[in-house]
Amino acid sequence: MLYQLHELQRSFLTPVMQWADMSSKLFTNPVSPLAHTPFSQRIAAGYELMYRLGKDYEKPQFDIKSVLVKGESVDIREHVVVTKPFCRLIHFKKEATGLQQPKVLLVAPLSGHHSTLLRDTVRGLLAEHDVYITDWTDARMVPLTEGPFHLDDYIYYVQEFIRLLAPDLHVISVCQPTVPVLAAISLMATAKDPHMPKTMTMMGGPIDPRRSPTQVNNLATEKKFSWFENTVIYAVPPNYPGFGRKVYPGFLQHAGFIAMNPGRHAQSHREFYMHLVTGDDEPAEGHRQFYNEYNAVLDMPAEYYLETIKTVFQEFSLPKGTWKVGGQLVRPQDITNVALFTVEGELDDISGAGQTQAAHDLCSGIPADMQQDFVAPKCGHYGIFSGRRWREIICPKIGEFIQKHA
Repeated sequence: MLYQLHELQRSFLTPVMQWADMSSKLFTNPVSPLAHTPFSQRIAAGYELMYRLGKDYEKPQFDIKSVLVKGESVDIREHVVVTKPFCRLIHFKKEATGLQQPKVLLVAPLSGHHSTLLRDTVRGLLAEHDVYITDWTDARMVPLTEGPFHLDDYIYYVQEFIRLLAPDLHVISVCQPTVPVLAAISLMATAKDPHMPKTMTMMGGPIDPRRSPTQVNNLATEKKFSWFENTVIYAVPPNYPGFGRKVYPGFLQHAGFIAMNPGRHAQSHREFYMHLVTGDDEPAEGHRQFYNEYNAVLDMPAEYYLETIKTVFQEFSLPKGTWKVGGQLVRPQDITNVALFTVEGELDDISGAGQTQAAHDLCSGIPADMQQDFVAPKCGHYGIFSGRRWREIICPKIGEFIQKHA
């Protein structure tokens, strides 16, 4: 019922938000008489803030049109390689001949935000790599006839993409997918699959959430599994293709994101208002771009979300060595020929210190000279894969690691 109430509220708010957007433009457009009245900038700023706080945010585009390769601009074309019910595999194809670059599969999180959250990650890698990314589908857009999507299915998707792109493939996982990606490659190693990637880079993920638990980890352990089943799972309303599908709705996830740091978000919106009032366009536009991405959320399949809560955050099945996928035990120690690089942020409040590094202890079969670890100083969770520190420090280190083991 909560989902239906949310949709009803959204239908009421939509015309109000359109009015706020139009009013903001009336008080800023130089051809409008209202733009020349006293306090017009403050009024316009108030309307725009109201509009952005209440509007519905659609999935953004990657919008990567070109990239510099060795000082020359090369056009980029998005090409959908595989379309599955819950995911598309996208290739950022370079419109240039003769380029021989390491092939990278970037596994994006299925944890609330769209894969476009990794836009900066993709852009940074594109200069020296041939990049593919998993683009997960909003569960409310997947008809019930396509069946459920379990955590095991996530692993099977990753394995299918690895086999498709192998050989000479390098896998990078960011945050949530570090766990299923490690499971996918472990199962392939146990089965002696010939399509193993050359390297796997794991960034800010909960390999072992028992280490330096964060607020996110504590929520998962303090609440009983039944609480998640009964409190955050709802059926998709009839105005979407996925009508009837049980999901963890995006709007609830977004409320959780905001609740983690309400003061920080309130301060950000206050600063945005003042930038509009003073005509400081550059930081105001930066605010718009960030929240266009941050506020765009998707619904997660209920079975996938609940299994992740139980397997990863409550039972700690991966570090305990008890996780079975399709009846097969997940054994990271069976990986012997895939180089491992872990990246953490010193100030990460999502995946605490040591949670990603735990992969090195689990992957005991990988030789020491094929393992590498890096903790980015003064870097929070999002700074690991986006922003200046990503571009100037972390991305070059990943590039060097890939080249070393290619």
